[in-house]
Amino acid sequence: MGSSDTGESEETLESYGADIGKRTRSWTRFREWVLVEADRLFVAACLSLAVFVLFLVLGEFGIVGFVNDDSITRLAGGMIAGTFSLVTLVVSINQLILSREFAAAGESENQLEGVLEFREDAADVADVPAIPASPTRLLELLVVAIHDRADDLSTAVDDHDDEITSEVHPYTSRVKESTNRLEDTLEHTKFGTFRAVSAAIGYDDAWQLYVGRHLRGRYRDELSPEAEEALDELLDSLELFNVAREHLKTTYLQRELTRFSQLTLVCGVPAIISAMLLGFVYAELTGPAISAQYLPFVVSGLVTVVISPLALLTAYILRTATVTRRTASVGPMLPQKDPDEGPFDVSYDEESPSPPAPSRSD
Repeated sequence: MGSSDTGESEETLESYGADIGKRTRSWTRFREWVLVEADRLFVAACLSLAVFVLFLVLGEFGIVGFVNDDSITRLAGGMIAGTFSLVTLVVSINQLILSREFAAAGESENQLEGVLEFREDAADVADVPAIPASPTRLLELLVVAIHDRADDLSTAVDDHDDEITSEVHPYTSRVKESTNRLEDTLEHTKFGTFRAVSAAIGYDDAWQLYVGRHLRGRYRDELSPEAEEALDELLDSLELFNVAREHLKTTYLQRELTRFSQLTLVCGVPAIISAMLLGFVYAELTGPAISAQYLPFVVSGLVTVVISPLALLTAYILRTATVTRRTASVGPMLPQKDPDEGPFDVSYDEESPSPPAPSRSD
């Protein structure tokens, strides 16, 4: 393969390969911070504060008024009904989470056997007596294993022809760059913080599996036994990382949604009381019971407390929905890619013999 073809292959692999850790634009960093990295209580507090400031600004410019008792009392009634509905929704979410915790003895035994089997496979791939109990340290160990297997594959194809090395070397370079960035992140995190989950879901193992499996299928007959073994071990490490990440994501989201349910129930009672107080402030026939000078601050504050459960819902759903969307695929299935995206031509070969027709005996 010529130098121009080599450059094109490297550019294509770089364009569609792993992209973790390359957030350079300020808007991208801010969006990632709001969606997944920031503390959810802080995001909810910012949303509530923004509503408080918005009401004060609108009242200052005369866009909204705080003296119409009929409008405010209707608003208070709607807030009470909405808060009750939101609390009911949260209770339903909590029941859904609890339903996953109930299992018969046989199901629990199967789950335990699956976890133990996975830990044994991960220990074999990482070449350690036993893998760490911490999910974050487990991910870190698998990342190191992926890096080492990629390095072994790169070394094993050094004596192959230019066509193979021009595709394998850029691939292994991208894998090692991604694992280095992810390892640096995981070293400074612990389970219980979302930074570890965010780093894990940002690792493009699905793309690396896709490229690795394609290289194995394309050059199986041309790879040396050492290179083929290194590639198989690399793919096994990537598959185990995918399983470990899904386990970490599921465990963390269960804890996250449970915490969200607790906080929403805690905020629900003050929200309902604030909505009632908002109605009582305008219960007098002569008008609001508070001086018009302080009325905008009181009403804005009570409205802010009322919408605090909604702010919590927004903050937590932003994170859980983002995590779910980014990990919607399992293995080398890339629904976010366009049909023609990718460096490989995988069109059907019309000259190849047709597969045998399936049996219809049953």
